[in-house]
Amino acid sequence: MSEEDLERYETEMELQLYKEYRDVLPLFGYVVETERRFYLANTVDMQLREDDGAGGGRSHLELELKDAWVWDIYRPGPARFVSSVRIVTFKDVNIEKIRNDP
Repeated sequence: MSEEDLERYETEMELQLYKEYRDVLPLFGYVVETERRFYLANTVDMQLREDDGAGGGRSHLELELKDAWVWDIYRPGPARFVSSVRIVTFKDVNIEKIRNDP
């Protein structure tokens, strides 16, 4: 497989993933973006965990997502739907409520 073939394949996979995202978006209430992944979820619980000093004084975020979809080109379609996700991060997290039109 040439480099051009590989690029064409990845571009096609990204387009398919975008189309799936567009189709499943109405099923979810939240968009969650971390430094590593992009998720859609119906329930998001975020907790700030203060370090007790043993870890150098760094606080972190713990998120639990329920009924979620993961933007990941390397997961086959059904594996992108997960019942729960636990995320632990020291970085920024963006959580947006999706507007539900009547």
